[in-house]
Amino acid sequence: MPYESSVPFRAGSEGYASFRIPAAVRASDGALLAFAEGRVDSVEDSGAIDLVLKRSTDGGRNWGPLTVVARYSDEDGDGAVKGTAGNPAPVTLADGRILLVFVRSAADATEERIRRGEVDEAEGRRVWVQFSDDHGASWSAPREITATVKHADWRWYATTPGHALQLASGRILVPANHSTPPTAPGDDGTEGRYNGGHDLLSDDGGANWRIGYVDDNPDGWINVNETTAAELPDGTVYFNTRNDSDAPAHRAEARSTDGGETLTAPFSPQDGLTAPVVQASVLQLRDPDVLLFSAPSRPDTRYRMSVRASTDGGATWREAHAVDERRAAYSDLVRVDEDAVGLLYETGEGSAYETLTFRRIPVTELA
Repeated sequence: MPYESSVPFRAGSEGYASFRIPAAVRASDGALLAFAEGRVDSVEDSGAIDLVLKRSTDGGRNWGPLTVVARYSDEDGDGAVKGTAGNPAPVTLADGRILLVFVRSAADATEERIRRGEVDEAEGRRVWVQFSDDHGASWSAPREITATVKHADWRWYATTPGHALQLASGRILVPANHSTPPTAPGDDGTEGRYNGGHDLLSDDGGANWRIGYVDDNPDGWINVNETTAAELPDGTVYFNTRNDSDAPAHRAEARSTDGGETLTAPFSPQDGLTAPVVQASVLQLRDPDVLLFSAPSRPDTRYRMSVRASTDGGATWREAHAVDERRAAYSDLVRVDEDAVGLLYETGEGSAYETLTFRRIPVTELA
């Protein structure tokens, strides 16, 4: 059957060499917001990078003009980008406010240099929050929250990427990851074993923040990295993470029954989800009751985006929607309306980073 698709972001357009790191939410007025990193000079993960946004008022079929939501800084007042603003983690709150948590770092602060401890803390990964009270049309000035959500010895730091959550309790939860200093002789901190996961929590609408669970055991088997989360119908928070290790499972999972304060057990492999080492997204639907997972489905490389579905809280999975056979990488899931789920994902013919494409998927296909 034909599916409705659109391309909100295309590499080499609108002043950017590439667009990466998708995140999507639905505003309280029904508008869809598609966030991305607008990378000025290349597809690389560091350098001059803006956090950009497009809005759709027709369910993702068409998109409005690009706006810059956040950038690193402009202390000289010349409009030049001095570094990176990225890893968007947006969430629409119950009162209609859209909250956005993201990170900033200097242009030359590559992940490798940060993990080696070669970057001054002031130019390393810093955490910020801002909000919109008009469905994403305009945004507040960013406010830094690094002091309460990043341990002093952590080096690398990234929020999500993808949408964040507001739990039924009202708590805001943002999955995140970090790296720790090396402990084994000969290591420099770039090894996967020093990856760790945690979450950011706020119980007052984003005014104050703290760290919830932390899982960063450097055993080299489960190396928690980019993490996505969903609240299951019984209130359990389900976490699914990219696993950067030699373990046969490239996905791992964990659960929390206290709103992300702690995990019931450390992350463990999820063998039922075939995927390469890559970011992914999860989304809990309420009607019907189904948990969704999006990621490329080839285990060896970033190809063949698909949506998997679980009706038992993530214990078992089945493929519900295969997008196509093209190259594909990062993605984010969003409930569009009662009839459709949206998938914002990186894809292309020659490279997975040619476009950020949006696809409407009928809910009836996913149930």
